[in-house]
Amino acid sequence: MTAAVGVGARGSATADDLRAAVGAALVAAGLTPSDVTVLATLDRRGADAPVRALASRHGWRLVLFTAAELSTRRVPTPSSAVAAAVGTPSVAEAAALCATGPDGLLVLPKQVSPAVTVAIAATPAAVRPSRAGR
Repeated sequence: MTAAVGVGARGSATADDLRAAVGAALVAAGLTPSDVTVLATLDRRGADAPVRALASRHGWRLVLFTAAELSTRRVPTPSSAVAAAVGTPSVAEAAALCATGPDGLLVLPKQVSPAVTVAIAATPAAVRPSRAGR
């Protein structure tokens, strides 16, 4: 499977926050870390040690997008608060979709925790019918 995990995080998010949120999202989507090839997020999070550590721990490629790039993707749950804070109405969903290309499909819409938001997208060939639909 070619899947991408998209994350949005507050500046205060810890490595434990990221691991817990991403782990819960993978379970909810019926996936394992080996199903994922990419961790995607907003470019300003690329220097964050917890984000880099999570990608490294799982052997995932870290892919970063600008707010302008993320804002080009239509998502099912845009947020005006996120748009005001970072310049795009979506980070997690848009990053996951951008990382899987123009035909990427959400496998799991955004899951929100206090410090981290996670979404998962996959290429159409990798999406089993029971996982598609968002």
